[in-house]
Parts: sequence; structure tokens; C-alpha cells
Amino acid sequence: MPRATAAAAAETARRLVEIAADLFADRGYAAVALDDVATAGGVTRGAVYHHYGSKAGLFRAVTAHLQREVAAALVEAAEAADGGPADRLRAGSHAFLDAITAPRMVRILLVEAPAVVGWQEWRAQDAESSAVHLREALAEAGVPAALLDALTAQLSGAMNEAALSLAERDGDAGAREAAHRALDVLLDAVAPPP
Repeated sequence: MPRATAAAAAETARRLVEIAADLFADRGYAAVALDDVATAGGVTRGAVYHHYGSKAGLFRAVTAHLQREVAAALVEAAEAADGGPADRLRAGSHAFLDAITAPRMVRILLVEAPAVVGWQEWRAQDAESSAVHLREALAEAGVPAALLDALTAQLSGAMNEAALSLAERDGDAGAREAAHRALDVLLDAVAPPP
């Protein structure tokens, strides 16, 4: 395949993921047809099938893309944090909570994805994106190796539950502030600030 064609195909695939993410976030998985994505993307339904194989394949690509976006936000915040490992853990965790509570993230990653792709695949995607960074940050903050997996799972679960709770109280600044304060309490118990 010539480079120009490969580049154009990659750009089309990327654009379709973005379009599908917007449609899935707005309407939900069940209400979006591949024809809707194709029409919005200015391509044929066959082109969508060519890139993703099925609606489920496209949705998996969308969830993987959004998982990477959330992970990138937390890594950026952690790397920008002043201080040591506990400060980076705290900054990344708070960035995760803010990133995952963006409306399309909540709808797709926390509501639709577990039902559409199943818990096992959803957890695998999370483990390959945000959770891997959380585990690394916990290790750097001095959490014993014997507790890393358990603490990663529990903190990740707590943050996901906080995100769902915030989604139900969209726009409630008090609830958001309380969620961040509660996250600090959890993080202080795991990796106290210096």
C-alpha cells in the first residue's frame, strides 16, 4: 500500500473513532448504527466495516482510544507535579478523576463499556492504560510489592465509583470538591505526603 494511501486510511480510521465516540456518548451504544457513523464520517458503511469489522469492533476501538486519553491526562499531571512520588501519585489520581468524569468518558467508559465489551475486556483495557500507571505510582510511593495488585484494584475501583457518583451529580461543585477531598484521605492512608 503506498504511503499516501496508508496515511489516508489511518486518518480515516482515526476520524471514525472520534465520530463514533461522539455518537456513542450522545446516544448510547444501542442507538447508534454503523450507517450513522459512516454518514457522519462521509464514508460508506463498507469503509467502517473495513477498518473495524463490526459495530462492536468500532466500539472497542473507541473505548481503547478513550482509555488512552484518560491515561495520558493522568501521566501528564503526575509528571508535572512538584515533589516526590506521593505528590505524583496524588496529582495523577486527581487528574484521573477529572478526566474520567468528562461526559463522554463517563457514558462510554463507565456505563456502556462494561455492558458492551464485558467486564473482563473492560478490566483488561483499564489494566493496560490507567491502572498500569496507578500501580507504578504506588510502587514508587513505597507500597510493598505484596499489596500492589490489591491496592491498585481497590483505589481504581474507588475512583471509578467516585466518577459514577459525580456523573449522577453533574455540575455539583460541592460533590466534586468532596470527591477530591475523599480521594486525598484514601491516598494519605496509602502514601502519606512527606
